[in-house]
Amino acid sequence: MLLKVRRSIPNGNVLIPGSKSHTIRALFFAALSEGVSVIREPLVSDDADSAIKVLKRYGAHITAEEGRYIVKGFGRIPGRPSGEIDTGNSGTTLNFAASMAALTEHRSILTGDHQIKRRPVGPLLEALNVLGAKASSLKNNGCPPISIQGKLHGGHVQIPCVTSQYLSSLLITLPLAEGDSTIIPTILNERPYADMTLWWLDMLDIRYERKGYSLFHIPGDQKYINFDFTVPGDYSSATFFIVLAAITGGRIRLMNLKTDDPQGDKEVLDIISKMGAKVKIEKDCIIVEGNGLQGIDIDMNAVPDALPAFAVMACFSKGRTRLRNVRQARLKETDRIRVMYEELKKMGARIRELEDGLEIETSDLKGARLNGHGDHRVVMALSLAGAMCREQTVIETAEAVSITFPGYVELMRDIGMDMELTDDG
Repeated sequence: MLLKVRRSIPNGNVLIPGSKSHTIRALFFAALSEGVSVIREPLVSDDADSAIKVLKRYGAHITAEEGRYIVKGFGRIPGRPSGEIDTGNSGTTLNFAASMAALTEHRSILTGDHQIKRRPVGPLLEALNVLGAKASSLKNNGCPPISIQGKLHGGHVQIPCVTSQYLSSLLITLPLAEGDSTIIPTILNERPYADMTLWWLDMLDIRYERKGYSLFHIPGDQKYINFDFTVPGDYSSATFFIVLAAITGGRIRLMNLKTDDPQGDKEVLDIISKMGAKVKIEKDCIIVEGNGLQGIDIDMNAVPDALPAFAVMACFSKGRTRLRNVRQARLKETDRIRVMYEELKKMGARIRELEDGLEIETSDLKGARLNGHGDHRVVMALSLAGAMCREQTVIETAEAVSITFPGYVELMRDIGMDMELTDDG
């Protein structure tokens, strides 16, 4: 599909949909628990559907009712899957399922779409082998499709977590292993996402010890209890509306966000405040208003998903903005550093690609025909750029937005944005 965007200024209220990260974690914890769990106000998206399909293959009973998922878990030991298991476009589902599959003696083959088949999982496979499983990449390239067979016994493992999903995957699964485990992350990017997983472990009364982010000791032979959980709004999705208000000078009230939630992308609010945007936190909403932006140096390691939107924001910030320390953005659905460089360059951006990020100077962007590369965050970020151009911008592969934010265009139109989804042509 194509997303057509014309210049416009937003104003109004936006109800931010539920967090993808919380929704997928909730589904995995519920499936691994004994009894029935309720997940309220989840994010209904392609990624969540991928997680549900995978967990059903292992024996979880999941039903969708209005505004909630009801999950009857299979407990500590997943059932026996048959055939290849498709994780769709969800890297989180792939990584979480890889460790979960190692809890059973039955062999699993995990695969995904063309983007997933390019995403490296080698360090996680090596860690699972050390911990007692048999894990391998079927094409010997460190990427899916992968073969997993348990059982996990536990043990002592070092792992470079270029994505925090490796650590979260092990933290979710190892409490259910037969023995105790110690994880030493030699690298840990995206720490707030690991914090979110630890928050879940605390909520579910799982025992563990840690030394900062350098060592995690997890006793085995534990179990998960069922729960009733309401998913808060997604700061990663909210980022696009936050940036939109900041660059257009519009005013947007964001509803359904919790300031005490462990989501790392809430740091976006602090960053845009430092750049000059107005942020007001009220009891039931967060108000963001553009007020002119000043380019700054930004360490993006903790908020890698914000890179595409921030690259656009940098084009409309005075002076130079440097987005750095986010090398892992090259390992997402696309190489987001390279893709944002290429697409913004088409619009006339003064942009330089760095090994670990981007350097961008104030730019006079012009509307263009762009390729979203099938990456939901790239498509949404480019739509923000289009909203600032006098000429129409057309973005290809716009259907990718449904991966995490199916209602994105409708919400944008509700606050006055001139955006239209059409069939290719």
